[in-house]
Amino acid sequence: MNIPLMKEVTWYLVFAMFIIGIVPRVEAGFAPSELIALSKADRAADFEKIQKVLETKMIRERLEKLGFTQEEINNRLSQMSDQQVHKFALQLDDLKVGGDGLGIIIALLVIAILVVLLLQLTGHRVVVTK
Repeated sequence: MNIPLMKEVTWYLVFAMFIIGIVPRVEAGFAPSELIALSKADRAADFEKIQKVLETKMIRERLEKLGFTQEEINNRLSQMSDQQVHKFALQLDDLKVGGDGLGIIIALLVIAILVVLLLQLTGHRVVVTK
């Protein structure tokens, strides 16, 4: 089965899938204003988010290795202003623990499977010689 321009279309699709796979995901949102006063509910929600992150095993062990006790951490958090707590909670959302390499690996595997499938459907064989 000989389809015109099959090789060019195949390379175009491989290139397009590669570009789509490596483009980082961008999330848009409102930038908080420093002038707006935060309510008690906002501070409580931000404080709860910070506490959840601090209670994870990896972070707790790291803070213990650095010599911080739970009381010292709570004292430092209680000394922070509303804006500082809110800014810290927003920065926790941007944190990526462990990286985002899994998405790239999956994208590369999908591309490889598509190339093999395309080669099989068109009846082509890849022969590697020295």
